[in-house]
Amino acid sequence: MQNYKNLRVWEGAHALVLEIYNATRSFPNDERYGLTSQIRRAAVSISSNIAEGTGRGSDADFARFVQFAVGSISEVDYQLLLARDLNYVSAEAYAALNDQLEIVRRMTIALLKKLRARSS
Repeated sequence: MQNYKNLRVWEGAHALVLEIYNATRSFPNDERYGLTSQIRRAAVSISSNIAEGTGRGSDADFARFVQFAVGSISEVDYQLLLARDLNYVSAEAYAALNDQLEIVRRMTIALLKKLRARSS
């Protein structure tokens, strides 16, 4: 077990959550319980699953939670695209958030591969 706060992937995911919260502040009020809530929960799920996985007893268990994080990354990916297409975020804001998401995706997948290699 390790401290999730020491993982660069968690740091990147946490920074992404903060940016998602900032970006969604300007979403329409009628989206408060819709897209705003959905994208925030999915973004939080990325870093939460990484954090929870570090508390598990084995690399295989940790890998399972990292796989959940990868799924949440895909969810945020689509929700950002939808927010852009609905003009809730500008093309520039979308590009910056998407770039940040892709960095987190690459780091998360690399961690998943490392954990799976160690547990097999």
